[in-house]
Amino acid sequence: MPRGDKSAYTDKQKRKAEHIEEGYEDRGVSKKESERRAWATVNKESHGGKKSGSGRGKKESHAASRKGGKLGGTASAARSKAAKKAAKSRSAKKVARTRKKKL
Repeated sequence: MPRGDKSAYTDKQKRKAEHIEEGYEDRGVSKKESERRAWATVNKESHGGKKSGSGRGKKESHAASRKGGKLGGTASAARSKAAKKAAKSRSAKKVARTRKKKL
């Protein structure tokens, strides 16, 4: 089986990787890097391919996902209200400039 062959993965694992990849792409990560990260996450959580067979099953660990969810937003929460307001204002001004350029 050549490297990168995904035939040993279940449909659920493939869907999971696709969903994770889309999330990374939405955040601006390149296609190639987001695919790499997605499969690394699937491998970490489910210990590689899970096609049927005696003794091949292992429990999935969602520790990485849980950790990411818990950590998400801590940077935003640490910022003061004034800093958040200034960032929003900067963002709105940037959007306005971009729209003006496109018209």
